[in-house]
Amino acid sequence: MIPVGKLLLSVFASVAAFGLWKLFQLVYHEITSPLRHLPGPKATSWIYGNLGDISKVPYSFHHDQENSVLHEQWIKEYGHTLKCKGLFSRNRLFTMDTRAINHVLIHSTDYQKPSQARYFLSQILGEGVFFVEGAQHRQQRRIMNPAFGPAQIRDLTSIFFTKAIQLRDIVSSEVSKDPTANTTGARIDIMPWLSRMTLDVIGLAGFNYNFDALNANEKPNELNEAFSTILNAVQGFSIFHALQAWIPPLRLIPTDRAQKMQVAQRSMARIGNELVTNAKATARAGATEKGEIEKSSLHGRDLLTLLVTANMATDIPESQKLSDVDVLAQVPTFLVVGNESTSAATTWALYAMTLAPEVQTKLREELLSADTDTPSMDDLMALPYLDAVVRETLRVDPPVPTTLRVAMKDDVLPLEKPFTDKNGIVHDGIRISKGDSVFIPILTMNTSEELWGPDAHEFNPERWRNLPESVSHIPGVWGHMLSFLGGPRACIGYRFSLVEMKAILFTLVRAFEFELAVPASEIGHKSTLVQRPVLRGDPTNKPQLPLLIKPYQRGIATSPCKEVSTAYGQVTL
Repeated sequence: MIPVGKLLLSVFASVAAFGLWKLFQLVYHEITSPLRHLPGPKATSWIYGNLGDISKVPYSFHHDQENSVLHEQWIKEYGHTLKCKGLFSRNRLFTMDTRAINHVLIHSTDYQKPSQARYFLSQILGEGVFFVEGAQHRQQRRIMNPAFGPAQIRDLTSIFFTKAIQLRDIVSSEVSKDPTANTTGARIDIMPWLSRMTLDVIGLAGFNYNFDALNANEKPNELNEAFSTILNAVQGFSIFHALQAWIPPLRLIPTDRAQKMQVAQRSMARIGNELVTNAKATARAGATEKGEIEKSSLHGRDLLTLLVTANMATDIPESQKLSDVDVLAQVPTFLVVGNESTSAATTWALYAMTLAPEVQTKLREELLSADTDTPSMDDLMALPYLDAVVRETLRVDPPVPTTLRVAMKDDVLPLEKPFTDKNGIVHDGIRISKGDSVFIPILTMNTSEELWGPDAHEFNPERWRNLPESVSHIPGVWGHMLSFLGGPRACIGYRFSLVEMKAILFTLVRAFEFELAVPASEIGHKSTLVQRPVLRGDPTNKPQLPLLIKPYQRGIATSPCKEVSTAYGQVTL
């Protein structure tokens, strides 16, 4: 028998050797990559590269996100195409060239998520459509696309409004407890309530599961607790977590964080299997007299049942079906992405309107012109100023401000505009080596003064009346922006998120007036999975948005807006 000491020493030596090999690969790649010739800022830390510089940038405007401020400084100093330093001072290509970014997004097989990011995502989202790459992603995406089409979202709109109205009534109840609510407003942190509401929605619309998260008096159910455990576990960052992503053997070292996540993942997997089983039973219930399940029976189901029914349908080819394992992998993906992004975006919309009360007033007038609390999806999407407010929110405060891709082969990125390298040589393309990182500056592109005009950083829904021609070159799937990315890996659920967000704003803004409960200068931005507001002076750094909320009383509030303009162009989904 091998002594324990020798075994541990052998394991340590293997990990160390693997780490040294990875370090050699990293150094060799950096000194041979063509990115070394690009201009750019020097790393201020070997470990953090330029990432630590973000916290040193001063707060400068209402909606500034510190990373965007820093990126703009780089662009002014080094031009539109440059390099910056990521973790362990690895070079990253940073470009604002729309043609180059379009090339990266369109050729998604050649530019994939970094393996380290995929490891991180797999711990949270499982190995669903957001995790897989290449042919597997194309297959999953092709099969899942119908579940997120306009017809399917139209059938889910009633769920959005049912939960939005429940949230409205809960907020109304909370406001009524404050005797000063009608004058100064009741102080309420709106963020946790929005998160609960969107969690309820994705439970019902995603897989016919009732989280009942809005019922604060009930103990959270098992899936809710597992979901919360995973989200809480990824809030912090440490060098050891980064090393685990880079050096797989380190993942074998047990940590309290890993153990909690494993327990939560097992719970989610078990409940996910139950949900798939229930979805199969629902699909069988819709079978014909001959026991056949037809494609036509897919209409009007939750997303999971839709996928399961498609898998069981006898008139759909096998190539258009997912395995049970692949279907199960979508459960945490639906759960996390469907909840986090919409609640964050809606939070930022309310924040923006507290800083621009005239926008809030004008939007309310448009919404009150509707003669129902539950408009259809088509009627909701036909409200032009609501559409402008949502677009402007997602432009200025996208839930995910940046993303990263890694080249899977040597390539040359085409450019709209040539750039000059640090040796003074002009290039009309960017040479890329296999393994090079490409930074996608979503927020910086969304707020570029060169593209959007001198007021690019301001929250101004009126800009959607007449957009500058330059933004038409931004390669986004929706709204001339990168908030939902573009190309084959564009956000598959963007329609779902847009309609849900509009339903929430429709319901809340009709019922309440919102003011910020703290000075705007105290609101900062924190990114984990998505970007959320935090209080700068709060040592816990907990995401929150405290608002003063009071009931809106028709005929009492005054407004400078006497009519709602419809000159915002065609509203499309």
